[in-house]
Amino acid sequence: MLVTGFPAGMFQTNCYILAHDGADECVVVDPGQDAAGPLGNFLADSGLTPAAVLLTHGHLDHIWNAREVCARYGVPAYIHPEDRYMLTDPGRGIGEALKPFVAGMEFTEPDEVIALSDGDEFAHAGIEFLVEHTPGHTQGSVVFRTHTDTDEGRLPLALTGDTLFQGSIGRTDLPGGDHEQLLGSIATRLLVLPDDTVVLPGHGPASTVGDERRTNPFLAGLTGSN
Repeated sequence: MLVTGFPAGMFQTNCYILAHDGADECVVVDPGQDAAGPLGNFLADSGLTPAAVLLTHGHLDHIWNAREVCARYGVPAYIHPEDRYMLTDPGRGIGEALKPFVAGMEFTEPDEVIALSDGDEFAHAGIEFLVEHTPGHTQGSVVFRTHTDTDEGRLPLALTGDTLFQGSIGRTDLPGGDHEQLLGSIATRLLVLPDDTVVLPGHGPASTVGDERRTNPFLAGLTGSN
């Protein structure tokens, strides 16, 4: 399976594209600021068409180009209902200090928005996804879990948004953030996963659950539990 991405915009937010080898459809995750242009070029060059846009949470740097991408390809956007308000009012999610950044801008929802719930399972472009609700960075943060098949067997993938990064975790000082809740989400939803689970975060390089368990200073003493 093709799993690729690129950092977009001033926030360098990772926009991901997932597609089965030889397929003509794909899934797009978190098309943020200035993602639509390079995404469109990549899709045209690859002969791929999005089947859906998945949003790990509602912060502006992750949803900025969601409406444009959804409209261009006529596809739905998936987001947890706790964060849906940010699709039309992103200023409420970024705090007073950053609100001037979006002053005078108008945001509208994609034409079709599908609400995510914890434990949801669905498929697009032949790719199966499981939704894990991981509040803490925002109240509507989710992790999308899927897998790819390799010569060594099935490799699990976790698109973690801003819940977990290589060597760090999501900030919790913005509206809806809760540090202890975030650590709980990581412990119960991510650290219980196999060590070889590939972590595809919202910013920065990829990692694995095992590497983060061993080396992430923010997770010191944190153990996985259900």
